[in-house]
Amino acid sequence: MKLRIALLLCSACLSGCSTWPGWLPTSGPSRAQVEMREIPPTLSTIRLVRVTDEVARQLVNSRKQPSFSETFGAGKPYDPLIGAGDVIEVSVWEAPPAQLFGTQAFDARLGPSNTGMVNFPEQMVNSRGQISMPFVGAVQASGRCSRDIEEEIATRLQGKANQPQVLVRTIQNNTANVTLVGDVNNSSRVPLSARGERLLDALAAGGGVKQSVDRTTVQLARGAKVRALPLEKIIQDPAQNIYMQPGDVVTALFQPLSFTMLGAAGKSDEINFEAQGISLAQALARVGGMNDMRADAQGLFIFRYEEPTALNWAEAPTPGPDGKVPVVYQVNLRDPSSFFIAQNFPVADHDVLFVSNSPATELQKFLNIVLGAVSYPSLMAVNAAR
Repeated sequence: MKLRIALLLCSACLSGCSTWPGWLPTSGPSRAQVEMREIPPTLSTIRLVRVTDEVARQLVNSRKQPSFSETFGAGKPYDPLIGAGDVIEVSVWEAPPAQLFGTQAFDARLGPSNTGMVNFPEQMVNSRGQISMPFVGAVQASGRCSRDIEEEIATRLQGKANQPQVLVRTIQNNTANVTLVGDVNNSSRVPLSARGERLLDALAAGGGVKQSVDRTTVQLARGAKVRALPLEKIIQDPAQNIYMQPGDVVTALFQPLSFTMLGAAGKSDEINFEAQGISLAQALARVGGMNDMRADAQGLFIFRYEEPTALNWAEAPTPGPDGKVPVVYQVNLRDPSSFFIAQNFPVADHDVLFVSNSPATELQKFLNIVLGAVSYPSLMAVNAAR
């Protein structure tokens, strides 16, 4: 009799209801409750998107960033040019007999000879881009290589010195530098040379990055162009290890990307992942997959604020105040093909992954409550009779 009453009560409570009673304990909404957000769509800005291979491909394409080689080009080694603020040294040799810079020197085999060699004091290229030379005057140095300056000084000394030879040497490079900042061991200005320093050379000059390679992103600013790539990708792809140019700003950024796992998964936790990104399949593996005793395989949801241009919407979405669209992606893991899709679906920073309980789990909870309520008075009566 009591069992019949319990079953009638169960049937009455559940008849006409598309979801389980709201007073049942649960870790989140059921699959049916999430799906109801889509009907009608005019009642909410939240979009429910069922994940297909096409959706995964659109998301991957929307997240593609131009690489360094595509944005800045492979480039070529820096051709050292002297600029205003550089410190240079000029040396002049005269063939004997020296006429202008002569000094007496003695050679044990050849006897005394009159040779000419003088090192002029180091000087900084002034704001007009010039240096000053005795017997020559002002010489334009800024924007020129050492070879051109040497040839001009030698030409202007003709007729004054005997077969002059000139050497111009940069003592301090103050204009052709790369600025290195961020999560590096030594923020500094890295001078460029004729060797041709590359991006990883600049990072090495700063003592390397402080954090692990897979959690670091490198941002390069050159003029008005700014791009960022995971450091791991730069190391793996030599084409992204481009030549540095004067004025480049390299910033190493530690980005602890993470997603949050909730519901009927192997564990509920905030999980960090690499700057290069991970797939949905990898994310599920890192939390131990779905709970086989609780999970609804059709109820895997990814909650995300998405860019309005991320997908080809049938109807234009309504962005929120921050310009993004709240989207719930639904994945049906009962479909075997969804495991291929999960390998391509990209997990984004701050994603919330939720696995709903299966209807059987909710039924079991309800029956446990009802049967417990029915059997409790009988147990009390038996205990009282004893």
